[in-house]
Amino acid sequence: MKSYTVFLRFILVATILTKGLSLVQAQSGDQILDGIGETGMIARYVFNGDLKDWSRNNLHATAGRDAQFITDKRFGKVLSLSGESNDFIQIPADALTDMESLSISGWIYLRSEKKGQVFFDFGKDTRKHFFAAPVGTKSQVGFQSLITSGKNNQKGAVSSAITLNKWVYLTIVVDIPSKTMLTYVDAVPVGESKQIPRELTEVFGSAGEKNQLYIGKSLFAGSPTLDGMLHDFRIYRVPLSKNQLTGIYTNSQRGRSSVAVNVTKVEDNLPEFPLTQAQLYNAYLIAVPDVQVETALRDLPRLPSYVQGTYKEDMVGPQVRVLWPSPNDNSTVLEAGRYTITGRVPGTDLQPKAIVTVKAGDTAAAPSLKLAKFDLNQVSLQADEQNQETKFIENRNKFISTLAVTDPNSFLYMFRDAFGQPQPPGTKPLGVWDSQDTKLRGHATGHYLTAIAQAYASTGYDKTLQANFAEKMNYMVNTLYEMAQLSGKPQQAGGTAVADPTAVPYGPGKSTYDSDLSQEGIRTDYWNWGVGYISAYPPDQFIMLEKGAKYGGQKNQVWGPYYTLHKILAGLIDVYEVSGNEKALQVATGMADWVHARLSQLPKETLIKVWSTYIAGEFGGMNETMAHLYRITNKEHYLKTAQLFDNIDMFFGNAQHAHGLAKNVDTFRGLHANQHIPQIVGSIEMYQASNLPEYYRVADNFWYKAVNDYMYSIGGVAGARNPANAEVFTAEPSTLYENGFSEGGQNETCGTYNMLKLTSNLFLFDQRAAYMDYYERGLYNHILASVAENSAANTYHVSLRPGVQKQFSNANMTGFTCCNGTAIESSTKLQNSIYFKSKDDQALYVNLYIPSTLEWTERQVTVEQKTSFPKQDETELTIKGNGTFDLHVRVPSWATKGFFVTINGQDQNVQAQPGTYLKLSRNWKNGDRITLKMPFQFRLDPVMDQQNVASLFYGPILLAAQEPEARKDWRKVTLDAKDISKSIEGDPKRLEFKIDGVDFKPFYETYGRHSVYLDVTLK
Repeated sequence: MKSYTVFLRFILVATILTKGLSLVQAQSGDQILDGIGETGMIARYVFNGDLKDWSRNNLHATAGRDAQFITDKRFGKVLSLSGESNDFIQIPADALTDMESLSISGWIYLRSEKKGQVFFDFGKDTRKHFFAAPVGTKSQVGFQSLITSGKNNQKGAVSSAITLNKWVYLTIVVDIPSKTMLTYVDAVPVGESKQIPRELTEVFGSAGEKNQLYIGKSLFAGSPTLDGMLHDFRIYRVPLSKNQLTGIYTNSQRGRSSVAVNVTKVEDNLPEFPLTQAQLYNAYLIAVPDVQVETALRDLPRLPSYVQGTYKEDMVGPQVRVLWPSPNDNSTVLEAGRYTITGRVPGTDLQPKAIVTVKAGDTAAAPSLKLAKFDLNQVSLQADEQNQETKFIENRNKFISTLAVTDPNSFLYMFRDAFGQPQPPGTKPLGVWDSQDTKLRGHATGHYLTAIAQAYASTGYDKTLQANFAEKMNYMVNTLYEMAQLSGKPQQAGGTAVADPTAVPYGPGKSTYDSDLSQEGIRTDYWNWGVGYISAYPPDQFIMLEKGAKYGGQKNQVWGPYYTLHKILAGLIDVYEVSGNEKALQVATGMADWVHARLSQLPKETLIKVWSTYIAGEFGGMNETMAHLYRITNKEHYLKTAQLFDNIDMFFGNAQHAHGLAKNVDTFRGLHANQHIPQIVGSIEMYQASNLPEYYRVADNFWYKAVNDYMYSIGGVAGARNPANAEVFTAEPSTLYENGFSEGGQNETCGTYNMLKLTSNLFLFDQRAAYMDYYERGLYNHILASVAENSAANTYHVSLRPGVQKQFSNANMTGFTCCNGTAIESSTKLQNSIYFKSKDDQALYVNLYIPSTLEWTERQVTVEQKTSFPKQDETELTIKGNGTFDLHVRVPSWATKGFFVTINGQDQNVQAQPGTYLKLSRNWKNGDRITLKMPFQFRLDPVMDQQNVASLFYGPILLAAQEPEARKDWRKVTLDAKDISKSIEGDPKRLEFKIDGVDFKPFYETYGRHSVYLDVTLK
């Protein structure tokens, strides 16, 4: 073949020249509104005939009296408020909870110049509130906006009163890190105040505190209510920029919203640094060698992300990060031969080359399944060596104790509602994404089934608790079974019914399928839904998706029906596997048969289109669940159904399987992360069920790319400013600084939950220590760090920008987002990957250093692990029992100061390489003690495309700078170039450190404002 050389600098110049002319089109769907990702929006009230929240947060408003909607010649239907005392709108108090910043915008047509009228007034009382008065108050004339905690001035931002009898677009932006409040009229800045509270919590309090959120009504008694019209009232959790609100204003005048993502200038740019300035260790770099890589025909080569470099001044530096081009297809490897790829080292002129040899012949065989996991009841968490509860036990107990007092009827409420069944007295529905009108309702029930199954398996230490969870499981399954038995069968003997899942008619009195779940609009004719159907809503969403419905909150839109179904089926299977409850399996297979009947009749082209649709086509891990059912039942049609969930575009490039992830092509850049990670988890299950190697390669290639090209220091892999959505992968790989660090947050906690699941499953096939190095990173620095200090509240997005704080929710398990759902799973199975065994029980793998006890019942061996890790850099394993087996212990990649082993007090002469497993083989005797010591040291983990922006680790533990207040810029830190530990003081046993007087402690013990990334200089 012809020599193929990629000249990266040419590509960079070409990219810069063309970016000004191009737009990135995100996945089809409404994740982008006016160039702003939906994760930045709290609520949107269009007021075009109802008071519903058009965002996904289900924060529907209510009226002080019946809302009046009139027809306006400019906007069509709009809300009209009369100025009478009871004529106003109220928003749920949950709308303003633990936010970093806040923006309010909307159209107003004011008909009266009475002083004291408000656009909105949000707060606890007249001392702590946030309001905008379009023509002023009795004490202040003009357009006044004030946010106060009772401590600052009572003037705020003031400008000229708005014009009467004219539509005006108002925007008020409270930017806490910048310590400013700005007001705009028709996207033009008119007022500013620097005297605002340091934190929004000073005004609105923390989660659980109730505020009064009024539109058109003041918190001041006796003030007039608004006399005017309102249209498209929005609340954002981010400080809108001038360009962003100009876009909203311009688009709304045209009567449309823009969903294109402009990549010419990423909004909310972070501090910029010279691209040609070498940072950190790269400033001392002399050379980076070329590398030789082989690949099979049609498979893009896997290029090393890190290469050993040569440093000046006898410096011992880390491996060098090399950024390689990432093709969109595999056209370069369609012929055998050799070609060259040129990479770059950020900030330097170094251009290492990869000489790639493309070999004819088949791709190397995929590995076979070698290991097995222990059941949850075989591994128990223990206190540390000082007999103190570990973070693992603390978090587990928070969730176990809260789950123990939950009411299963709350998790069954929407199922009974869908089937028209009476609710037990006193039953309260869940909230947030499991409330009446939310199209995702039922998802929390699936998580709940899994969580109580895991809690049941894990609470052998407390038989009363275990009996509690057994009772909950049986009650949940029995109720779901009873409802599933109703589907597709006559309501009364001799009545009519539709048993065929493919023949579900429209709902009674309806002329089309719709997703109306309101009490007035929901259909409950379960006898027409086909045999086996079970869900918390009627079948319409599944049918609408087949017909091309998109994601959204309207009656003709859907929200991931198969995502919800996956949670339910997975939960039922988990209950079956820990308890043997046959009814749980029958409910799962009944609905699986329903799915098979519908999807097996669809053309492949339809399936490709559906699974590529943003959120609407999100199917969670349906491929995993259907393949799992195949392994349980050995019924072939479940495996065939699993294959119907292949995301062909991402997995295989096209229907001909010409490229895609199976050929190592990055096909997931810019896509919604947690929509796709579970699909990859499913591909591993598909490989195990089908033995088709391409499924393994999809998962293996994805993992390598995600961890090397998209990972933040906590282990999360998503959070883009470009595309403008905190839940997506960046527009291009290895561009976290250029395109990542979304202000709306990043790193969905459920994304890391799924990455850990994928990682442990891959390790069963290939025992690369890199997998468990990543698992350790994500477990300690995201999953453990995602739980509130004193409750089971947990994080959704985890922002990693400067001076931020974690946002926790769902302390009482009464209202679930996706991450609240996976949290109850994560914290009831924290022990699940500490140990693995070989399938033949001849080897034991010790993956994580967590105080615990393993009951290896197959060998009648117990392994006790005693340690205070990570507040101690060693662990001791005690064998109870006898036998000959191989003990594989992980030598972490960060253990570069050595890894030392003693057995029964005798030093062992071992060759332990960081990032490997060390095998210890002997005939183990009862009481044998193995001590593993791995000295910790400090290290930096830089952002791949901006090396000076880096996180600080001590061993495996991410250390966060404790910040006194919000900030816009990265905290600057100067460290000794040859030994960064010389610049750090503190107590390793407490994991508490200081740099220049600033406190650093583990991210998992951080609850106030903090900085995970720093602007680091080496000297």
